[in-house]
Amino acid sequence: MASKPSISLENIQEIIGAIFDQTQASLANHKKNCVALYKLHLQASEITHPAKNGIAVKLVGERKFGDVFIDMVNRVLVVKKGPVTADRIVKFVGGYVKFLNEKEDDDTVASRFVSRLLKWLFQGFLAKNKNVRYRCVFIVSEMISHLGEIDEDTYELLRESLMERICDKESLIRVHAVIALSKLIGSEDPDEVEDGEKTILEVLLDVVSHDPAAEVRRSALLNLPLLESTLKTILARTRDTDPLTRKLVYSSVLQLKLNHPQQLSLAQREKVIKDGLGDREPSVRVAAGKLVASWFDAVLSDKEAIQEVSWSGDDGGIMRGFISFLSLFDVVGPGEAIAVDAVLSVFVTRPEIPDMFVFSDNFWTDLSPESAVLARIFVEHCINNKHEARLETASLPVVTAFAFHIQEVYNVMLEVLQESENSRLLRVGQDDQAQDDEFEEELAKCEVVLGELLRMSLKLDYGDEIGRRKVFSVVKGMLAHPELPPGLIERCVDVLKEIMPSERDLIRVVVEIIVELRDGEDDGHEEDILVGMDESQSDITQATFRKDRSLRRSKNREQMSAEERMEADVTDIRCLMLCIAVLERVDSNFEDNSTLEGILADLIIPSVKRKELAMREKALISLGLCCLIAQNMALSSFQLFVSQVQSAPDDLKVQVLRIIFDLLIMYDHELFGHSEDISKRIVDFLLHTLEAEEAPIAQAVLCTGICKLLLTGIITDPRVLTGLVLTYVSPATLDNIEVRQCLSYFFPVYCYSSPDNQTRMQSIFLSTYDLMVRMYEERDDDQDMITPYQLGLLFVDWTNPQKAAEM
Repeated sequence: MASKPSISLENIQEIIGAIFDQTQASLANHKKNCVALYKLHLQASEITHPAKNGIAVKLVGERKFGDVFIDMVNRVLVVKKGPVTADRIVKFVGGYVKFLNEKEDDDTVASRFVSRLLKWLFQGFLAKNKNVRYRCVFIVSEMISHLGEIDEDTYELLRESLMERICDKESLIRVHAVIALSKLIGSEDPDEVEDGEKTILEVLLDVVSHDPAAEVRRSALLNLPLLESTLKTILARTRDTDPLTRKLVYSSVLQLKLNHPQQLSLAQREKVIKDGLGDREPSVRVAAGKLVASWFDAVLSDKEAIQEVSWSGDDGGIMRGFISFLSLFDVVGPGEAIAVDAVLSVFVTRPEIPDMFVFSDNFWTDLSPESAVLARIFVEHCINNKHEARLETASLPVVTAFAFHIQEVYNVMLEVLQESENSRLLRVGQDDQAQDDEFEEELAKCEVVLGELLRMSLKLDYGDEIGRRKVFSVVKGMLAHPELPPGLIERCVDVLKEIMPSERDLIRVVVEIIVELRDGEDDGHEEDILVGMDESQSDITQATFRKDRSLRRSKNREQMSAEERMEADVTDIRCLMLCIAVLERVDSNFEDNSTLEGILADLIIPSVKRKELAMREKALISLGLCCLIAQNMALSSFQLFVSQVQSAPDDLKVQVLRIIFDLLIMYDHELFGHSEDISKRIVDFLLHTLEAEEAPIAQAVLCTGICKLLLTGIITDPRVLTGLVLTYVSPATLDNIEVRQCLSYFFPVYCYSSPDNQTRMQSIFLSTYDLMVRMYEERDDDQDMITPYQLGLLFVDWTNPQKAAEM
């Protein structure tokens, strides 16, 4: 006999229809309707009929309930994306499956219902109607977290069906397929995946990197687990073409899923900060700034890390927190600029924090690279934002005390150098790389601390004459020391320029230092030079420069031993670095500084003739800088630089090309305006070099320099434009990102800035197009290159008169 039903099969459709009708109105009533539907589901499951064999029973009530439920869902499948009522039905289906599985733990009503619903939805995955495919995948993505126990066949069918939808031509369908698949990652055993088949995680990593639709990449990004194996791919999205995707990396992935910045490697932390704070989109920069602030909070809450900071003050731990925060970055290496940006970002996000900075005396006696960088950032931040009151309350040392701090760190560095040298002498014939690395690390730390102190000293008030003299004495002594690390030479020259009354005095002081370095002795005229540190007394400074002292050494090179020659070469390279540093910082004419003549004749010109690459490179740079302040010298030396390009190695060629372009821009009228023949020869040289050059860096320097000459109107020869266009489309520059980026920016700016430029571009089209077609036909099969049709479209865009700027 049939069991006694509490409801009739005839009214199930009406009741379920009423429930679905209510769920369209609001999400708030879904829980109540889940309870009502579940009660109806149980009542329907009690309606059974005996089978013909008399043993089994027919689940007619369950069957009827499932038929009606599917019929209700079926009406939603053809509804396209948009109507909120349809989305509420989908949410309700997912919510009911969750509710059902929470109530039913064993293989009963719930499992049979879910299995049937899934198999029915899988049929919709293959529908021709994109709306049906979209709704079916959407429903499965809502259900998938709450399916409970399903048999292996159903699981495999589910996985396979979703994998197929990952490749659907509709991006919206791929979005929900990604969401659904991401919830299966934890249930998949990679060892059980067949050979040659990708795991779900691998598929999603491929989607987040290569799917053409930004919304699909975002879906994969938000649903990927943050694991060691996925970090590299996720962090690569900081360079995604879609701004919202880049923003989500910071706001919804790293900030929410990352427990502590230490979970990232040093390189990854620096990449995140560099890409985020340097992004062109303001929204991305804001999101990156909030992430940096959260990292600072995480560091500040790490009491153990804070306690490891040796310095302590009355700042409530803020400064110690920043020092610990800076240890997340490589402030001793190339990561210093990134660390500075990170700290400044925290200052911007939390503007009240700099008010808490107070520098006690013991802060300066135990400086680390992190604390020195922090102090310099604070000083520059206050000065740039005109917060003089903050500098006053921060208790910074006076100029004289600051000079003593520089001297102390310098003495420590000399001790490290001496210990390193003594260690090498004791280990004659022995190789101890670990000990050498330790000394190099200590020296690098001292160099960073000293460099930061020198940068801070540029911001000091040198109204204190005693302090100014002390700083001058210390810095001049550092420059005159033959073991001063090369990275500090420019810092020291910057300080001298700040405290010297004129460029002429600066040049005389540096020349005096060069004389001392080459002679190997100090004549003790330092105090006399200091007398001239007033504009009215600059003639005294001039008098102190000994006219009888020459840059020429007492011994000729032929009279030196091999060891003396090597030592002399090292000294000359250091002297050339000093020349470069000072020449980069002066604007006065060469003829107004007679002391430079000795430098040119006795140091720079002889070094240009040397075969050693390092010395010749620095000598040519020095000569080029001299030419920038000496017109006659530039015109007479130009051919020398041109000849160097043709024979120099790649590294030296790059430097010489930079010098040539500087001279062409500096003396454009003298080199291009006096003779058409000279102008044509220069253009021919540039075109020949551009065509023949293969080194990527040299190509980039050439393109950048030529673009500047064209933009400024110094060169108007159409052949140069043709050469740049062919370089832009050539397969040979495909991997040279710097060249491609430079030219991608140049052509629109050049063409849109002037109608004359557009006319010039129009005039080269036919010849350039013909040459490009030949290049396209001669290319190798494996070389990527734009088509002639695409080049034509570019010219149409570049020469569009509607885009030209109004003159």
